[in-house]
Amino acid sequence: MTLSVCIPMYNESATVANCCDELYSKLCSIRERRATDFEIILCDDGSTDKTRQLAQDASSGRPEVRVIGYSENRGKGFAVKTAILDSHCDAVIYTDCDLAYGVDVIEDAVDAIYKDGDFAYDIVIGSRNLTRDGYSGYGAVRKLASKAYIKMLSLIGGFKLSDSQCGFKIFNTESAKRLFGECECEGFAFDYEIILLARKYGMTVGEMPVRIVNHRDSTVNVFHDSFSMFRDVVRIRRRIGKKK
Repeated sequence: MTLSVCIPMYNESATVANCCDELYSKLCSIRERRATDFEIILCDDGSTDKTRQLAQDASSGRPEVRVIGYSENRGKGFAVKTAILDSHCDAVIYTDCDLAYGVDVIEDAVDAIYKDGDFAYDIVIGSRNLTRDGYSGYGAVRKLASKAYIKMLSLIGGFKLSDSQCGFKIFNTESAKRLFGECECEGFAFDYEIILLARKYGMTVGEMPVRIVNHRDSTVNVFHDSFSMFRDVVRIRRRIGKKK
């Protein structure tokens, strides 16, 4: 099996070089032990700092690493979509540039989705709610907001996943390209749209425990962005609910 790791980036000049180095080292180690070829796709979501140049510098001499992107900021969902549709491997992961869940989780994800020479699931979602220390480092307000948002999505969407919004997921690439090819949400609620589409098409979804190992302050404004995400959720639910 081959593996793509997709990283959406927006003004990540402080993290992109370390992200590339850590991912590359980990994936080379996995390749040596498991003969798993890989690619890393760094997708610049219209950054206004030196992210793109630093990403290109970090990818120099590493043919497995590609830097793509566009000039206008579109949102995390669009960056993830752009990277996934450009991927060329059997399975694809997306995670954030700060590597919040670390790099050891990558091999755990491969083991969770690919068993006995075949895919056990179409998607495996990381969950911070399957381990006691999953939210380690989160402030009380951010933790409460995250859990409340997940609960709200579960009620509206009618699914029982414990952490649909976790920023670490692995897909069978064929399934991922079908889902993201139809995904219209460009903002943070894109995860919700992907899950609804997956359920609509009868795809199999598994969960695996993850925990925060690299903590940084969130760029999400709890009040402003929560309203925006709720608005997107309502639109997504209406649109997908009408699909035949």
